[in-house]
Amino acid sequence: MKPTQPVIIIKKNRGGHGGHHGGAWKVAYADFVTAMMAFFLVMWLVSSSPDVKKSVAGYFRDPGVFDFEKSRGMMQGGEAGMDEGRAPEVTSLPDAAALTVERKRMEEAAEHIRDGLQAPELQDLRDQIEFSVTEEGLRIELLEKDGSSFFDSGSAVLRGESVRILSVIGRELGTMTNDIVVEGHTDARPFGAGQQYSNWELSADRANAARRVMEAVGLNPGQVQGVRGFAATHLRLADAPMDPRNRRVSIIVRSQSYTRREQALRASGAVPAGASSPAAPTPTPAAVAPAPEAAATAPTPASASRPPAHD
Repeated sequence: MKPTQPVIIIKKNRGGHGGHHGGAWKVAYADFVTAMMAFFLVMWLVSSSPDVKKSVAGYFRDPGVFDFEKSRGMMQGGEAGMDEGRAPEVTSLPDAAALTVERKRMEEAAEHIRDGLQAPELQDLRDQIEFSVTEEGLRIELLEKDGSSFFDSGSAVLRGESVRILSVIGRELGTMTNDIVVEGHTDARPFGAGQQYSNWELSADRANAARRVMEAVGLNPGQVQGVRGFAATHLRLADAPMDPRNRRVSIIVRSQSYTRREQALRASGAVPAGASSPAAPTPTPAAVAPAPEAAATAPTPASASRPPAHD
């Protein structure tokens, strides 16, 4: 008999079933789910109303979190400006070249006005007109001084030379498409006690008088976007409130970039409708005339009396 041989048992440890499969199935499943989602989106769009299709197309043309945060795109859908059911879009900020061109146009307009004021009969008032180009646009200031005024003392009646000066300004500004705002300012000298007609009414009436002359000679309909009377709240010389140079009429030719930025602020709710933007001076209880009509309901300048010392 052969001796009994020992039994040898070999044990092999094998990993779990998932080891040899890997994670490839997850990628395939994710692709399948994505394809199904795209398929159902397409089916939903096909069956949607035209208004919904227009809104979706407009979003992919100008993506943004809010309606006023839009950018120009190449996809069709939605017109630039205002779409139904949406707030007005904000045009992209102009580049440096566009700002330079606009600033040069403002400077040229100021030079043309200076050339038009070279008549000998305008010599006395010509030196009281200042031009400056700011962020807001071209600002034309008609400043008064002792013994030389654009208006009759204490009233909004323009003198003959003043009408000619405003006519030159109005004809030049009428060749431009920029919005215009006219402001009236006075010094801090008050009217006599008991007077119902005050610096508020006077500043607004003088601004309106300037507007009427410029509109009569060449400003485009609707070009004037505001007539404001600030009285003595925005003094030119704060340390000399009685100085006659505080009495002035300001004509602001607003740059298009500034106008677009203000529209963006209004659309976003940062500036309430009817209020001035933060960059512009904001009247307190000012006699502001949003439309180019009478800026304050008060007696007309002709019927109002004022101390002779106050111009």
